[in-house]
Amino acid sequence: MKLIGRETEIETINKCINSEKSELIAVYGRRRVGKTFLIRNHLNNTFQFQLTGIANTDTERQLLNFNTALAIYKKQQVEPIAQNWFEAFQQLRTYLEGLKTKKKVIFIDELPWLDTPKSDFVQSLEHFWNSWAAHEKNIKLIVCGSAANWMLNKLINAKGGLHNRVTMRIKVNPFTLKECKQFLTAKSIAWNDYQIVTAYMALGGIPYYLDFINKGWSANQAIDALFFEENAALKDEFKNLYASLFRNEKKHVAAVKALSTKNKGLTRSELITVSGLSNGGSTTQILEELEQCGFIRKYTPIGKKNRDSLYQLTDQYTLFYYKFIENKTGGIGSWVKQADSPLFKAWSGYAFEQVCLCHIKNIKSALGIDGIQTEVSSWTSSTSEKGAQIDLVIERKDQVINVCEMKFSTTPFTITKAYAENLRNKLGAFRLETKTKKAVFLTLITTYGVTENPYKGELVQNEIEMGALFG
Repeated sequence: MKLIGRETEIETINKCINSEKSELIAVYGRRRVGKTFLIRNHLNNTFQFQLTGIANTDTERQLLNFNTALAIYKKQQVEPIAQNWFEAFQQLRTYLEGLKTKKKVIFIDELPWLDTPKSDFVQSLEHFWNSWAAHEKNIKLIVCGSAANWMLNKLINAKGGLHNRVTMRIKVNPFTLKECKQFLTAKSIAWNDYQIVTAYMALGGIPYYLDFINKGWSANQAIDALFFEENAALKDEFKNLYASLFRNEKKHVAAVKALSTKNKGLTRSELITVSGLSNGGSTTQILEELEQCGFIRKYTPIGKKNRDSLYQLTDQYTLFYYKFIENKTGGIGSWVKQADSPLFKAWSGYAFEQVCLCHIKNIKSALGIDGIQTEVSSWTSSTSEKGAQIDLVIERKDQVINVCEMKFSTTPFTITKAYAENLRNKLGAFRLETKTKKAVFLTLITTYGVTENPYKGELVQNEIEMGALFG
């Protein structure tokens, strides 16, 4: 399949490849997001050297793997096999020095797997880069890995010899809705926007997951096939996902499981109570790693202080797992049967909100405020008896605040008398508690628009349909 989207990442890669200095480029992101596919396809596999680490093996096997890769590029047997990584990098240096090419591009995939216990891999990489490669001006070393905590802590934010040596970091994010549509179209899957949004709420924008979808399936059929049938392709994905990203992942899983219990999120102290994690630096690091990988977000509601910040689970697949997969039995058709259940309606409403929060740029564009400085946040009432909450507040420099309500439905959304009263109370509490003097515009983001009636005319200033989220 051709490379879909990734315009920003491609622009960054091109800038580094064409620069007049050596570059150490760290590419990271969650499992199955398409990091390796991006590098190999954009650069058309035109590397002067390429190596992929092997999972769950020892240093001896990794060095044999290195020796085999070097022999392929030198087109001859490399003897002897390096006894350690220091020697291996010296062999690589000698080989690269003998090349006449203007740019020397090296791609090491699954870099963290090479760092086996007591291998001195990191120290050897430091020496290779600091003593030679960084000074050559034409070395382009691209390193990639799914083990996010290794990439962040031992490379990107390294405290030792690799401190500040990474010249460019590229985080590969999940596809946007627009990119998902392009991907599915390339597979000749003729879904409309509703079908794509439905799948996105369960799968997120993960290319590997989307690639399992077959032509002729509906979104609900795809979800059934991928998760609930006997030999479902993604049946065991959850245990593999976190284990591939984080060493000692049990604490990371404990954190996301705790956050799955409350849609609006938990404060740090609440999260520690629910998860059983310790109140120390290790928990701070776990939360930072989860945030860096896009599984959670940390936000401070309007009117609250930093100590009142909330951590919220935002990864669509993880949310779906805890709602419908964990400790539940499946079978053919089990998901389709739930499509009209109360649990489905509760989940779909929240999941749609998270999809919208992933596409703030598109929402601002639909409102015509791309060029206006804004601050995006949320708000939770501290006085309302029913705990009024607004998940998306866009505060603008032109003296307007867009208070956004997001509604997922199969038909145009209708504002009933009861919901209109709820909105009036919520807007009233928002104005009173925030003491804002700005104009407050109620903005409804829906799948198929808002039914025309007096309540809509009275309350709604802006409406956005899901098509706008595709940009």
